[in-house]
Amino acid sequence: MRRFESLDHPSDIGIIAYGKNRKEIFENAAYGMFSLMADLSRAENRQSIEIKVKGNDPESLLINWLNELIYHEDAQKMIFCEFKVKKLTDSELEAVIYGEKIDPARHLFSRPIKAATYNQLRLKENQAKIVFDV
Repeated sequence: MRRFESLDHPSDIGIIAYGKNRKEIFENAAYGMFSLMADLSRAENRQSIEIKVKGNDPESLLINWLNELIYHEDAQKMIFCEFKVKKLTDSELEAVIYGEKIDPARHLFSRPIKAATYNQLRLKENQAKIVFDV
């Protein structure tokens, strides 16, 4: 099963993330989002960060998860390439994310992502559609 596919959008970008369960959908959504930003084949999982996120429902939890990752990318100047969701309920997520400090000589960024949005958001049993503000 593929992890995600890119979506065309008039002014932003988006993905459909796939998975056999919700944990895998959340992991693949994160991987897909970072794949839109940079070539992840050049990134290594040298450092790990534990993440805890809350939401009012599964949809807001997904958006909060992705926006928390964007925050860490920006604040810590890191690129992330591996995502392991350890605990997931309808309102809480605990995960470990792996990556490394951004090295402009190795990490080729194609476009920044400002935020995951609720625009056209859909979370189903085996996929999620997410649009990002660029």
